[in-house]
Amino acid sequence: MKCLSVSQPYADLIISGKKTTELRTWNTKFRGEFLIHAPIKIKDNACEILDIDKSSLRTGVIIGKVEIYDVKSYKSLEELKKDHDKHFATEEFLRHKYGFLLRKPQALRIPIPYKGSLGFFEVKMKPGPSSNDIKSELFDEEYRYQWIGKH
Repeated sequence: MKCLSVSQPYADLIISGKKTTELRTWNTKFRGEFLIHAPIKIKDNACEILDIDKSSLRTGVIIGKVEIYDVKSYKSLEELKKDHDKHFATEEFLRHKYGFLLRKPQALRIPIPYKGSLGFFEVKMKPGPSSNDIKSELFDEEYRYQWIGKH
C-alpha cells in the first residue's frame, strides 16, 4: 500500500480531519487510499503557531490512512493564503504549488513503527505469523482492538 510521510503536527491534523489539503512542490496522478507516516522530525514552529503540545505527537510511525481524491494547482500566493484553514501551512510552505485534496481520514489505534521515505512509497511489512500483506496487518490490528475492547 502507498504511504506518504507528513511532518508533525500536520500528520495528526490530517488524521483528525482538520487538515484537508496537503501542500507539495510536486504533483501526482495517484488517487485513492494511502497511509500517513509521521517522521521523527517535528515542525516546532508549526506547533507553536497552531498551539499544539508537541509532547503528545507520535513520530516514527504510521498513524492512519486517508484518501486523495484530487489535486489543486495554486496559481498565486493569495490563493494559497485563502485556503489556509484547509492546509494550516506556515510561511515556509507557501512556495508549494500543489494541494492534495484529502478525505475519509482514519486513525490506526495502534501506530505501526516504520521508517519513512520521500514522495509516495510502498510500505512493505515484515512477514508476520499470518501474512505480510499490509491490508491483512491493518485488519488484524483493528480486529485485535475490537476484541480486546469488548472483553
